[in-house]
Amino acid sequence: MGALADSALAAGGRVIGVLPRFMDEVEWGHDRLSELILVNDMHERKRLMIQEVDAVVALAGACGTWEELFEAMSWKRLGLYTGPIVIVNTRGYYGPMLDMLERSIEYRFMDERHRAMWMVVDEPEEVLDAIRNSPPWSEKNRSFAAI
Repeated sequence: MGALADSALAAGGRVIGVLPRFMDEVEWGHDRLSELILVNDMHERKRLMIQEVDAVVALAGACGTWEELFEAMSWKRLGLYTGPIVIVNTRGYYGPMLDMLERSIEYRFMDERHRAMWMVVDEPEEVLDAIRNSPPWSEKNRSFAAI
């Protein structure tokens, strides 16, 4: 995330960080952000991050990234978040996860219409187009959240 923040800042972008206080206390934060919002815990961080964004973008990462991605998907499925979700599958990183999502549809844990909740791109350069071309999602879609 630090490298991404550095690149955005170098290009003249504005970068807002949301960090739990305990991470700030051990100096895990980025020291050149445009704005740093300190929160009480990881739950508050995720809530704020999903509520305040126009789109969710998942780059390659580990369990924290996966958890945030799946939380956004859960919110979208329930109609609590209606913006785009873009998964950046560089070098096939998310292939096994995408297979599991397909399997959850195949086994009818999700409806086929849930496939429209996320977009998949292969390279970061494709993210903005994916956001622009993301199919609309309505909170009314919660009507088929429970199948």
